[in-house]
Amino acid sequence: MDLGITGKRALVCASSKGLGLGCAEALAEAGVDLVMNARGAEALEASAADIRTRFGVDVVTVAADVTTAEGQAAVLEAAQGVDILVNNAGGPPPGMWSDWDRDDFIAALDANMLTPIALIKGLVPAMMDRGWGRVVNITSQSVKAPIPVLGLSNAARTGLTGYVAGTSRQVAGSGVTINNLLPGIHATDRAVSLDTGVTKAKGITMEEAKAERCATIPAGRYGTREEFGAACAFLCSKHAGFIVGQNILLDGGGTNATI
Repeated sequence: MDLGITGKRALVCASSKGLGLGCAEALAEAGVDLVMNARGAEALEASAADIRTRFGVDVVTVAADVTTAEGQAAVLEAAQGVDILVNNAGGPPPGMWSDWDRDDFIAALDANMLTPIALIKGLVPAMMDRGWGRVVNITSQSVKAPIPVLGLSNAARTGLTGYVAGTSRQVAGSGVTINNLLPGIHATDRAVSLDTGVTKAKGITMEEAKAERCATIPAGRYGTREEFGAACAFLCSKHAGFIVGQNILLDGGGTNATI
């Protein structure tokens, strides 16, 4: 399918690896030029070079922590005029409700709620002026069904979801759509981190931890960054202009819900 976005330009945050990289690759395959951001310069430059070679698109890199004011300023400067924004940031650490204090919640809100809001505010007005734009926020299945050990993520990402629910409907008339992609477990560093926590808590191997988690997923496996990226690219395409303010699960059926 021709996604109709060849020649568009996108900012993809946290895109040196994992789900962000999957989104960057899928957009590049569709002919979109990229601004790629991540904290680690080495991994970021390697991923950017690979995308340039494979897809022949222009790629600008910004190595910065986008959850900081300085990082946001650097990213926004490089990304002015983009047509597509993909918000992404690693999730807060797991733990128990009694483990967290105010500083932990502020850090989670900064990374997973306030940072994407700042980038939306910084880039969407120009999209509205041009009459076309796409924003995709990578959140989590936890906004549909909370995950007990991920209370920080549950709180911060649900806050972003509420913001998007209202804002998306205010900007849709200007040709800009804002939607959320809700990943379940995918074969990324985040899955390794969570599975490592299970191995330590239960005294089992990584293979046993992964098998245990896969048994809770109707699809029987972890997702891949490629299929996640393809879903993101579709939401950024010319075909998705009537999808507004939605929360789309990519979790292999892991969230047990009727709607």
